[in-house]
Amino acid sequence: MNLYEQAFACLMQVDISEKKKMVSLLQEAWQNGELNRNDSALVSIPVPGRPDSPDLLNPSLLKQRKLGSDLGRATLVHAILHIEFNAINLALDAVYRFRDMPEQYYSDWLKVAAEEAYHFSLLEKRLADLGYSYGDFPAHNGLWEMVLKTDHDVLIRMALVPRVLEARGLDVTPGMIERLLKAGDNDTVDILRIILRDEIGHVAIGSHWFKYCCKNKELNPEETFRNLLIEYMGKGLSGPFHEEARLQAGFSQEEIDELVKMV
Repeated sequence: MNLYEQAFACLMQVDISEKKKMVSLLQEAWQNGELNRNDSALVSIPVPGRPDSPDLLNPSLLKQRKLGSDLGRATLVHAILHIEFNAINLALDAVYRFRDMPEQYYSDWLKVAAEEAYHFSLLEKRLADLGYSYGDFPAHNGLWEMVLKTDHDVLIRMALVPRVLEARGLDVTPGMIERLLKAGDNDTVDILRIILRDEIGHVAIGSHWFKYCCKNKELNPEETFRNLLIEYMGKGLSGPFHEEARLQAGFSQEEIDELVKMV
């Protein structure tokens, strides 16, 4: 079997339960040495495999609700659930799209895909406990839009998807945990703590491969990251930043200081 063809099949699977099973089998097959890396067709993917719901809206149109009600907590859980679903596809696309990386790169991103699928399952059950299902609330497509913008260069992908979009979760999750604790929602807090722990590792994987690509091209990582932020984001990122988590995830102190200056 071919790694890239199997990753593409997982990526384009619309049924979420089936996608999760396929991810697990793909990771197992790779670990067992059953997949080759012979070149195969490579295509752009404007729309990955996803169910018909949720409806995708502009982020400005999405309502934020207070966490004092089941509806408010369900809205938050659904938003995170949608991020985790997208993260499965993000990891699979990183495997499918970039063909000239070391073996460990593919092991890393298949591990990420499997952990994102696990996160999705935890949140899906929590949402069901609150009386709702994935697709009951609208969502946005910002994560996949950045995938499309970075599908031509693995260095840019590693810089802007794990180290910008996914790293934002490191910054905002502690605040969500604090608000949910005040609302008495310990069940959701337990899940978010698992996700935060794992996401530090996912961003660290992105940091590792970003620096690997920079080294191969004899580029300064800090300067390159700053320049890509300006080019693709048009400005700095929103603060505040969870410095301890970002340091654990492979950011240098110089990078964090530069992010703070750019706010």
